[in-house]
Amino acid sequence: MSDFHVLIPKLGESIQEATITKLFVKLGDTVIEDQILFEIATDKVDSEIPSPVAGVVKEIMCADNDLIPVGQAVMVIGMGGEVASTPAPIAEAAPAVSDKKEKAKPAKVEAEPAPVAAVVTKEDLNSASRFYSPLVKSIASKEGVSLAELEALTGTGLGGRVQKNDIVQYLSQKGGQKSGSTASAASSIERPKVSVSIGSEDTILKMDRIRKLIANHMVMSKQVSPHVTSVVEADVTNIVLWRNAVKDEFEKINGQKLTFMPLFVEATAKALSEFRQVNASVDEDNIILRKHINVAIAVATNDGNLVVPVIKDADTKNIVGLAREINNYGKAGRENKLNPDDLQGGTFTITNFGSFGGLIGTPIINQPQVAILAVGMIEKKPAVMETPTGDAIVVRHKMFLSLSYDHRVVDGMLGGRFLRRIADLLEQFEQPKTL
Repeated sequence: MSDFHVLIPKLGESIQEATITKLFVKLGDTVIEDQILFEIATDKVDSEIPSPVAGVVKEIMCADNDLIPVGQAVMVIGMGGEVASTPAPIAEAAPAVSDKKEKAKPAKVEAEPAPVAAVVTKEDLNSASRFYSPLVKSIASKEGVSLAELEALTGTGLGGRVQKNDIVQYLSQKGGQKSGSTASAASSIERPKVSVSIGSEDTILKMDRIRKLIANHMVMSKQVSPHVTSVVEADVTNIVLWRNAVKDEFEKINGQKLTFMPLFVEATAKALSEFRQVNASVDEDNIILRKHINVAIAVATNDGNLVVPVIKDADTKNIVGLAREINNYGKAGRENKLNPDDLQGGTFTITNFGSFGGLIGTPIINQPQVAILAVGMIEKKPAVMETPTGDAIVVRHKMFLSLSYDHRVVDGMLGGRFLRRIADLLEQFEQPKTL
């Protein structure tokens, strides 16, 4: 009987590990092809992993709540037939989004040697609450850094991950302390804890996994990026009048509702093409200017959490194409039916405070991006306009646009000019010739 190793599949370029949330099989179980083996969760989406082959579960190398790196084997399935004379085949099982009824297609079998699981240099590191690279584990083991010290470190890598320079810097600080002061060195980098009194009539709600991940991501973003927010007011009367006039015909022709968001995305994508340094990321001392303009749209889910699907190459799409993607993503996002790829590769984010009646927002940057735009509610306001016979007070449709940006690479002039350009594009809106 030959063995088949099931791996944690690739779930997107920025996802490096996944949490095993539930095992559906146990040792000795007979499984068929496409049968769900286990469920995994990331900070982006939950997925069910089907079996690429039929056979018997010979080994399970994970348990519920284990955090496993992408590409690591977690299960061995014995397949029928003669004993293989070559190394066991390995493959990544294709993820299937848990909320969808359709199962993902099984992955192809690649006849390559089975991978060795990531080396853990110290047994107690297996109980860590987050992923550490083999290099970081090796340094921690060699230098005698305890798990408590490692967990207290604030990482500067993607998603708050502890990198080599983080632990090296900590060791340098630790070495500079007097004997017996290790605890104080660790405490200097711990996040402050707030003491909360709880009354007898208060209700305690436990954060779910996604809410905890969002919370950690937001705290990390504020620690990594010095946030600055600029605000402008835009007169969007031309857009409002055009949209009100054509929305019924637009839906009849294209089968899509016409909201204001496609128009906001169109103007933002054009401005990003002119101000490339806002369409960027920061990697230590390097500024990465992104070639593609991928605009992410914040969507509130029905369970009260938040997802951010990405419109790839938004600058190449017209209003119809943008409306279709935004509507589809919005529906799938609210119902937790987005695929992992739908949430990857964003270079800039837009969040709509106006959809909940908000006028102005100061959003937190979606790392590793360097800016995020908040659009407020459109209101009718009295405004002074110049006419051939003098100034007149008229009713106009206006809204606030606020831009939070990373002051390490986007200064006030760049951020202000970029935001003003978006407002100008909205105010100078030209009606499309066709719907």
